[in-house]
Amino acid sequence: MSGSAPQEGLSSPGGDSRSRHWFEPLADHLGSAYLRYSFTKGTEQEVEFLVDVLGLGPHSRVLDVGCGPGRHAHALAQRGCRVVGVDIAERFVALAAEGAPAGASFVRADARRLPVRSAFDAAISLCQGGFGLPADPAAPDDGRVLVDMAHALAPGGRLALSAFSSYFMVRHLEDADDFDAGAGVNRERTVVKDEAGDEASFDLWTACYTPRELRLLAEVADLRVLGVWSVTPGRYGRNPADLDQPEFLLVAERVSS
Repeated sequence: MSGSAPQEGLSSPGGDSRSRHWFEPLADHLGSAYLRYSFTKGTEQEVEFLVDVLGLGPHSRVLDVGCGPGRHAHALAQRGCRVVGVDIAERFVALAAEGAPAGASFVRADARRLPVRSAFDAAISLCQGGFGLPADPAAPDDGRVLVDMAHALAPGGRLALSAFSSYFMVRHLEDADDFDAGAGVNRERTVVKDEAGDEASFDLWTACYTPRELRLLAEVADLRVLGVWSVTPGRYGRNPADLDQPEFLLVAERVSS
């Protein structure tokens, strides 16, 4: 763990007695090469937008679920927020901790068993980090992720998460895709390169959603929905839901004590 952010809001870290998530070997291979992908290049625009819609300021306490190598957590900490990043992949947690700015710290934990209590002003899960990568592709458990994120918020705290659009997925299926309409999960056989350029093949499962499904999940988590907008990485905005952008961005507020 690195960075100087106080670990307020954390209970004991999530146990490692669990079996490995299917994503962990992919993260082990990918490492810092993750940051070469085009969808990671819009961090600054995304964070500027989130600072506005989540009402963040200096010293705001932010939980980043599925933080990956820490790009959003780093950018928020550089703006004065106190950020705790959580990821299931040990490789990504180590990368996030390397050179982390003051105010950012990182913990390895499962998004479905978050080791946190109600102490955060905001919680985020972006680019299919903790939300959208189902441990069991036949039965996505993202509702549990959302409930745990909601419980991590102080009353009045806000949440933002992105989810891949079912509409976009079915309109743009490729030969490598196998979309399970019943589960709402797409399986893709993909080839990724590590830092040295060495290739390896992995199965990647992505849970996809409609705005209505996201609103229903938010209701179960006792969240008041402020918006469900269509977005593209690096071009976040308050855009009405459409069929043409790859992700939906859910922004909601915890209303209970």
